[in-house]
Amino acid sequence: MKYDISKIRNFSIIAHIDHGKSTLSDRMLELTQTVEKRKMQDQILDSMDLERERGITIKMQPVRMQYQDHILNLIDTPGHIDFSYEVSRALRAVEGSILLVDATQGVQAQTLTTLEMAKDAGLVIIPALSKIDSPLARIDDVKLEIAEILNCDIDDIIEVSGKTGQGVADVLNQVIKKIPAPIVTYQNPDETRALIFDFEYSNHQGIIVYVRMFDGVIMKGGQILFSAANEKFNVMEVGTFSPNKQTQNTLSAGEIGYIVTGIKQPGIASVGDTLTNAKKILPALYGYQQPRPVVWASVYPESQDDFMDLKQALARLRLSDSAFSYEEESSGALGRGFRCGFLGMLHMEIITERLHREFSLELIVTLPSITYQITTKNEKEHTIYSPHLFPSDNEIKLVREPWISVHIMTPNEYLGGIATLSHEHEAEITMMNTFGDGRTKVDLLMPLRELMRNFFDELKSVTSGYASIAYDFAEMRDADVTRLDILLGGEPILAFTRIIARRRALEEAEESVEKLHEIMPRQQFETKIQGYALGRIIASKTIKAYRKDVLTKGSKSVGAGDRTRKMKLLEKQKEGKKRMQQSGKIHIPHEVFLRMMRK
Repeated sequence: MKYDISKIRNFSIIAHIDHGKSTLSDRMLELTQTVEKRKMQDQILDSMDLERERGITIKMQPVRMQYQDHILNLIDTPGHIDFSYEVSRALRAVEGSILLVDATQGVQAQTLTTLEMAKDAGLVIIPALSKIDSPLARIDDVKLEIAEILNCDIDDIIEVSGKTGQGVADVLNQVIKKIPAPIVTYQNPDETRALIFDFEYSNHQGIIVYVRMFDGVIMKGGQILFSAANEKFNVMEVGTFSPNKQTQNTLSAGEIGYIVTGIKQPGIASVGDTLTNAKKILPALYGYQQPRPVVWASVYPESQDDFMDLKQALARLRLSDSAFSYEEESSGALGRGFRCGFLGMLHMEIITERLHREFSLELIVTLPSITYQITTKNEKEHTIYSPHLFPSDNEIKLVREPWISVHIMTPNEYLGGIATLSHEHEAEITMMNTFGDGRTKVDLLMPLRELMRNFFDELKSVTSGYASIAYDFAEMRDADVTRLDILLGGEPILAFTRIIARRRALEEAEESVEKLHEIMPRQQFETKIQGYALGRIIASKTIKAYRKDVLTKGSKSVGAGDRTRKMKLLEKQKEGKKRMQQSGKIHIPHEVFLRMMRK
């Protein structure tokens, strides 16, 4: 198709998890014949195995479609709150967005949060209702809800079924009709500006940047400059996504595509940077704010021989997920590793699982923690990211911790359970807004520490899975917390060290000891598991040793009446176990660390 910027539409889809976003994307690709019918598969834009296994979108994925006489660039985005940074980057690269709401569930808390991001970016919002063919669909009620939130006419809301394809053409027609074509600031083709919204790494081609072209033209062989890094490179290849990479001669203003840079050293390309013509440098575009880590965990290789492999794997992985951060650290017990910051518990789980799967690394992952600001009795201030660096109680004068603003959407019948749960997790209910469809939005303030203490799962339980949640940082407050160490064979396992509320010290210690006792494999010698907090051992359990039947050798057994010989053999075994316990090393498998992390 001949390039015509007035015929280009760039858009994304805003939707909560399991509201039908991936299915709608599949139908769009079918309708526009972007993907041949024989090559279609469910969740075709979710290319990672983890995405298909879990049924969620983790990475944004651009795709270019041709419909009627227009070019439609869709950026498929995640729906889970832990990947909201991915969504925010996609929203800056488009002019409009489809707000997709499940007719059986209604508007969710995360949808409201993402919708606000889209409004702040000045995007045109097209409302659509999915799963209208479901027998549980509440079409009229949910339409009223959407109309109230968007202040739009009910007739403007498109009814869609990703299952049957109903309404998909209407959605695309509205995209063409309502979303504006891209606007060009600089008219000369040499006046080039492109926003980097994502990138990946190829062993053969180096860094491949995903860009939204705002001005000018980029072509193969041209010399381009990274504005922030002030580094030049020669363009090796340009192209678009259909959804696989399709090579083109040029990328022009308004288009979304990729550029192969050939650069293999880290630290040059960055999300939010502007690419501009090296010979005619223009002012940089407004980039992205740096993501704020919410959860911290340390990652160590099981064998220190794999340290450099882990370092390289983290650098490569960060090229495909710039929302997590890492820095090198060292532990006397665990050796050299990395302190990593994540946007949430699911984000942490996905990154560690990808390190294990994609790079074949056996890892030790510490239990997740948050940032604490500590003032010691000698008036020194410290910011603590790692629980094992948390001082003992007698050294601390003051501890401050992050509190978050939490937004929950729930059916009214579960408000009592949510109030009880909020009290158990030290939360303060600040506001409640009731919607006409029998649901209420509950606003809370609570410690981030308590959100991580299984709050998500307990919320699902008390609301039978009908509540949704979103959160953001609020403020720092004083905290009454202490350090809990788990000892294995008398030695602290730093990966299991946590910071907990002082009032829950005994309960948390007993739970951790019990869980480790259940999942830890037996050793050749007796192993004691202990919980240490408040200056003493407050929980303890023992894992019995494997016991070989020394009274039987091969097919022969010691005679029933030969008691002296029996006692000698058993005493010899006992002495051997004692020597092994003194010098033996306890092996903790990778699966144990993962299961303790999911506590």
